[in-house]
Amino acid sequence: MSYVAERREEEKERRRGEILDAAESLYAKQGWEAVTIDQVARTARLSRALVYIYFRDKDDLLFAVGERAMKLLHQRFAAALETPGSGRDRVDAIGRAYVGYSLEFKHFFDFCSRFQSHQVSAAPSPNEAACHEVSETVMDLVVKGIQAGVADGSISSELAREPRLLAMSLWAFTHGIVQIAITKAADLAEHGVPAQVFSDYAFELVRILLRSRPA
Repeated sequence: MSYVAERREEEKERRRGEILDAAESLYAKQGWEAVTIDQVARTARLSRALVYIYFRDKDDLLFAVGERAMKLLHQRFAAALETPGSGRDRVDAIGRAYVGYSLEFKHFFDFCSRFQSHQVSAAPSPNEAACHEVSETVMDLVVKGIQAGVADGSISSELAREPRLLAMSLWAFTHGIVQIAITKAADLAEHGVPAQVFSDYAFELVRILLRSRPA
């Protein structure tokens, strides 16, 4: 690649990053439904037409922001997977990492909720495809934790006959815990149950469920 071409590519990536920074900032402040391409362009100090050069529509832009969300989640899960102890301890740490991530980055948790209800397009854009690719690597980490637990005997091999199915089930369970902890915190408090107590109780249920039984 020539020097001019390299500089041109760097400029392209810089502008794309500026657009994503603007979109993510607006997403965090006001929610995705309220975000418009015009707002993104103004926040990034770029023209609306230039935004459309990089992203074909608002949904395409959402997947690009979502790729960032999934990459950060991958980092958090990878760190949790290094937790000392059994495989079951690592799976538990991954679940708690998801709770922490969701509370710290509520707009990214919102994306995860949207992503779970999303059907993969027949002809996905590069941004949609990239987002799905990263999401698969995130799930791979959960599978690794489960496999480690089966190997060391801390997770039931019968329950984990299909590790990816178990990983997806745990993801769904944990996602539900977070949703209730966030949206129903006031209701829980009315019954004398702090959100943290609720989530701790739910994770203890998972630990009991995963536990390997004596033959």
